[in-house]
Amino acid sequence: MIAVGVLGVLSPGYLAINRLVDDALLLVTAVVELGLVVLAVVTAIVHRQVTGTGEGATMLAYALTLPILPPIVVFIALKEKTRWAMGVVIAGAFTVGVMTYRILQIWQTSGPA
Repeated sequence: MIAVGVLGVLSPGYLAINRLVDDALLLVTAVVELGLVVLAVVTAIVHRQVTGTGEGATMLAYALTLPILPPIVVFIALKEKTRWAMGVVIAGAFTVGVMTYRILQIWQTSGPA
């Protein structure tokens, strides 16, 4: 997802200039959240088409967990009034990116041909 990449680039920039959460960061996070909700719905529909022991369940678990992360990350970043609030956002963006990539890997290797 492009929005996760934007969040992953924007938040270290904010950390470098000691800037707190603002509307631009919240907008990017909202776009990420919307994409993750769509991913969760689509994955819930197609996860039974995945072959392999437990791969479909793993993919579904990742997809259902992902929409929970951005609101938690933003909440922590809003409450934390130091520059390290962006560290939490960076960690959240990295986690979302890795888990989304893992969903793609599962689909490409174990999904329908």
